[in-house]
Amino acid sequence: MHTRQPTELALEHVRSLVERADEPPTLQALAEAAQLSPSHLQRAFRRRYGMSPAEYHRARRFGQLKTALRQGAAVTDAVYDAGFGSGSRVYEHSDRLLGMTPASYRAGGAGADIRYTTTGTPLGRLLVATTTRGICSVTLGDTDKQLEARLADEFPKATRQRVDAGREEWLDAVIARIASELGWRDADAPALPPLDVAATAFQWRVWEALTRIPHGVTKSYGELAAELGVPKAARAVGRACGSNRLALIVPCHRIVREDGSLGGWRWGVERKRELLASEHTGDIAESRRTAAA
Repeated sequence: MHTRQPTELALEHVRSLVERADEPPTLQALAEAAQLSPSHLQRAFRRRYGMSPAEYHRARRFGQLKTALRQGAAVTDAVYDAGFGSGSRVYEHSDRLLGMTPASYRAGGAGADIRYTTTGTPLGRLLVATTTRGICSVTLGDTDKQLEARLADEFPKATRQRVDAGREEWLDAVIARIASELGWRDADAPALPPLDVAATAFQWRVWEALTRIPHGVTKSYGELAAELGVPKAARAVGRACGSNRLALIVPCHRIVREDGSLGGWRWGVERKRELLASEHTGDIAESRRTAAA
């Protein structure tokens, strides 16, 4: 029987304390509860959950706030129901965690400026969109019109401006990164720009874990849930995958059903099938040319 290391149990205990706390516990208090040094706890917690205990607490509160706003709650009510002591504390961090102020998020992105571009790939048309804070959407589709309609549905009140290739550094960096990883264009793999995607703490955990799955490897929802220390949360993992708006950047196509079947994919199960097959062969361009012949 596999026995988890004491540090793993300690981290789960710390996470539980952070989730239940109305106010973010101090690192010293958490370290004493876990019987670890503060520096060891900080490093181990960040490796496991992708953020510090304080960031995890804040992200979880913002997840609750986001849900309430989407359900139509008044901003003031949502702020206090999510556990924030004042509206000013929300606005200090809303640009990073919501990409816009709470009122703007509730109003479908009103006031946000989004720039986007499209390009062709072996998997179809690719749209990449950015706010002033970072990348907010990476989607695949059959036509530019279809992709632009999806962007409008996601951010109905935002200002959306199309830009040509070569005029937006962040957009070009994402396209170059995807081109390199899929092997359809000779290009270096640049570092990703900042991301501007609203998500709960659990969604971020799932997405970060997805990025660690190697090319050519698939895992089931249950396997990923077990790796995250929540073996009964396979459905929650599935929902987190389904909420991913960053095609290829967050490789949710590498998650399959428990019986090994592909399951669904936001951008089409046939694209998922082709993408996984190409990751085994290492040549997606050749895979697409062969399929079209």
